[in-house]
Parts: sequence; C-alpha cells; structure tokens
Amino acid sequence: MQQPTVKPQSPNFSSGPCAKRPGYNVADLQLDTLGRSHRSALGKKALGLACSETARILGLPDGYRVAVVPASDTGAMEMAMWSLLGPRGVDVLAWESFGSGWVTDIVKQLKLSNVNKIEAGYGDIADFSKVNFDNDVVFTWNGTTSGVKVPDGNWIAAERAGLTICDATSAVFAMELPWDKLDVVTYSWQKVLGGEGGHGMLILSPRAVARLEGYTPSWPMPKIFRMTSGGKLTEGLFKGETINTPSMLCVSDYLDALAWVERIGGVKATIARSEANLKVLTDFVESNEWISFLARDPATRSNTSVCLTLAVSEEQVKKFVKLLEAQGAAFDIGAYKDAPAGIRIWCGATVDSRDLQALLPWLTWAHAQVVAD
Repeated sequence: MQQPTVKPQSPNFSSGPCAKRPGYNVADLQLDTLGRSHRSALGKKALGLACSETARILGLPDGYRVAVVPASDTGAMEMAMWSLLGPRGVDVLAWESFGSGWVTDIVKQLKLSNVNKIEAGYGDIADFSKVNFDNDVVFTWNGTTSGVKVPDGNWIAAERAGLTICDATSAVFAMELPWDKLDVVTYSWQKVLGGEGGHGMLILSPRAVARLEGYTPSWPMPKIFRMTSGGKLTEGLFKGETINTPSMLCVSDYLDALAWVERIGGVKATIARSEANLKVLTDFVESNEWISFLARDPATRSNTSVCLTLAVSEEQVKKFVKLLEAQGAAFDIGAYKDAPAGIRIWCGATVDSRDLQALLPWLTWAHAQVVAD
C-alpha cells in the first residue's frame, strides 16, 4: 500500500498529558505571576480565579466548592478518600486500571472492612444495580485505560445516605455530568483541557462539606490531605489558598484553557467537539474489519480515551505503534500498560477532527505494513 502524504498538523494523541488547545502559544500566557509568591495578592487572585472560573464555566450548583490541590487527579482522589471514607460502608466500582487502584487503596491502605467491590473486566462496565447508596460510592466516570465510560447518571440515587466520590479526570469538560448527584468530583488540567500536569482539582458538594466537618478519621492525616481546622472547613483552600506551592506558570496555562472553553461556546462546545472526534473513529471502525472498540457496548464507549483492538498479534501491535511514531503521524497511542494490547487515541476537545481524519489513512497503511511483514 502506498504511504500517505498528508499528516496530522498535530500528531499528539496521547491520553495524558493531552494535546494543547488549537492555536495554543505559550507566549500568549499571562506571566505577571511568575517569580511572585502564590500567597501574594496577585498569586491568590490567579488561584482564586482557577477555582471560581471553573465553577462558573462548569455551571456547578450553588454551594459547591472548588479547590486546586497537589498531585494531579490522583492527589485529589486520595485527598477525598482519606478525608471522607470510614463512617459508612463503601461500594467501589472498577472496570479498568485506575478504578482498580482505588479498590487497592481502600482495602489495603485505608484497610476499611465493610467494602463491596463491584468489578468488571476491560471492555465491560460494572453492574450499577448492585450499588447500595446507603454506603459511600467510589467510581471513575470514564475508564481512561479501557475506553469505557458511565453512559449517564440515571443509576445514581437522588436521595442517598452515602456520598458519591467520582474520579472524572477524563470526563470533565467532555461529558455531561449530573452535578447534583455527585458529592465529590476530581480531575486534572492535563486531560480534556490540555493543561499542564502536577495539579488536581477537587469539587465538593455541601453534603461532602458536612461530612468533613462532622467526621474525623481514625488514621493520621498527612498535612497535604487536611481540609479542616478545628472541625471547620478551611475555606481559604477553596479561594486559592493552596496547601502547597503550585506552579504559577501551570495556573496561567489553566486559565488560558478555561478562557478558550468560554470563547468557543462553553462546556456544550467542548462536549460537541469530543463527540465529533469519536464519530470520526466510529465511522472508520465500522468500515474496517481489522479494528474494533475495546468497549463492547456503544452506549459506554468513551468519547475521550478511545481504546481500540487490532486483529493482529501483540508484537504486531507494538510495531504498528512504532511505525506511526517513526513517521510522525501519531505519537503516544499505545494501549495502557495494564490494558489488553491495542491502541488508544485521545479524542478530547483539544484534538481537531481534521487531524483525526488525516490520521485514518496512516492507520490503514500501518496495518498493511505489519500484516505484510
């Protein structure tokens, strides 16, 4: 097969850190906070904006609080679990690597005894009918390593005794989230917004705040996880007074990404961009027998971390990925290390559909090459 001649303008299809927004130029960032204290009026203003603009653009319900926290989405999730879990039983759902990681932390690190594990293999999703909302419920909205997402929030009880704690790092700004049914939501800048790594976002409902103020865990609480003082919420944390020193350059980059979201039409526009990207790949898969979605049910197919299997050997998959990288047609598209052999193409809002269209002939070419060898 003849090698294609047109390449994606941006061949960055990594699932994290993800592609920068279209038209991004680091020189456009507002840099007056660089070299200044994050505790200065200027630094606190920028960090406060990261919290308030997030709430405004996402359309969070009244009373929800937003904080910038350390250590990316993982840090935000650990902060939530170590601070909130314990007074009730826990139902934890897992159908891919990161969900399984939360199972491990809850059972082996926090050593909670009343834990109900509801699990499914790669390509499937957990059985929501088994969830007991008298317990706290921990789950990922989008399985980044399996390409399997929660289809909607209908399964979540509006009237519930426990808290819902949702790792939504590759879903926020790309999927419709039922905020009134989510008590804790975590995500990171480097996913759908194409921001920089190292910082997490923690969103708390009033119910989560009440838990924080009415419950003290039995285990020692590292300083980096503490959200209360004297039994009261540390309100400054949700106004830009971070626990540790953040990168003000990364904060400026995040504010740039939020401004881009607003310019293109808000969250509805970013969701539409991501869904249009998924359709490009869906049409391609339907036209080629050698490539398939890892997610078996179309209703649960992620529109961000699109995971695909190829009808070739594992070694041929590795060669397929290396061929595309060597040609500069696609970078970082190999499946996650713990996932079944295949490829993973990020389709979040910062990816341009034209780049995906340009990628398709290269996928066909690379497949022909590995099959022919």
